Amino acid sequence: MTLEEMELVKEIEAIMAYKFKDSKLVIEALTHSSFYYPCKSAATYERLEFIGDAVLNCLVAREVFVSYPDFAPGLLTRLRAANVDTEKLARVAVSHELYRFIRHKAPQLDKQIQEFRESLLDYPIHSNGLLDPPKALADVVESLLGAVFIDSNSSLETVWEVYRRLAEPLINPKTLGKHPVSELHELCQKNRMEVRFLREKWDESTCIDVMVDGNMVASATYGNKKEIALNRAAKAAVDCLKNMLANENPLSLTQTDLFS
Repeated sequence: MTLEEMELVKEIEAIMAYKFKDSKLVIEALTHSSFYYPCKSAATYERLEFIGDAVLNCLVAREVFVSYPDFAPGLLTRLRAANVDTEKLARVAVSHELYRFIRHKAPQLDKQIQEFRESLLDYPIHSNGLLDPPKALADVVESLLGAVFIDSNSSLETVWEVYRRLAEPLINPKTLGKHPVSELHELCQKNRMEVRFLREKWDESTCIDVMVDGNMVASATYGNKKEIALNRAAKAAVDCLKNMLANENPLSLTQTDLFS
């Protein structure tokens, strides 16, 4: 190992509060596929990411299962997903500045990371699908956890100790937000409204429109990211409908009143 690589390992060990027996695992866990491009035989983080992802999902599933014995499977699934999804893991990478150590040669990655860091100010816990976290940030967290798993002779408890400290505060039932699309459907169902998402204009304008009872109440676009545009359109529609309903008596509200 080079002196630079040895220093990198020391910094990662300090952040993770874990001493690696095999330091080469750290270097592999931080190496993006672009770093050795076009060579495809060099060790990059994909294999460690694979095992880290599997182990983390198992550990968080166990944690929510044990912590909330009265919760139905649906809510347990939401809690597990919120604590292991791309955004949550990307937040871990940002909060502990792990992004500084990713070895890559991808020109746009640094810009994407900076934009994501800035966007976190508007969503301190989780955006529930409104942000576009760089996948590489989540990947490197999973690959480092995979490295810990391999280095610790497959110790699940060691991996959990590392992740729990890095990921605090974990998302719990009080901080678990609603996905905007689900919230919109629930709101419309409760108030007997029909909601539709119009995707026909996507190829032309990359825009998603939300129609409620035949009236357009919101629209959104987000580059070429259709899912995020849809989520943002749903969130805008929820905000619009809540504002309208708050200013009227929902029981006597007619379509004409609502959209006049």
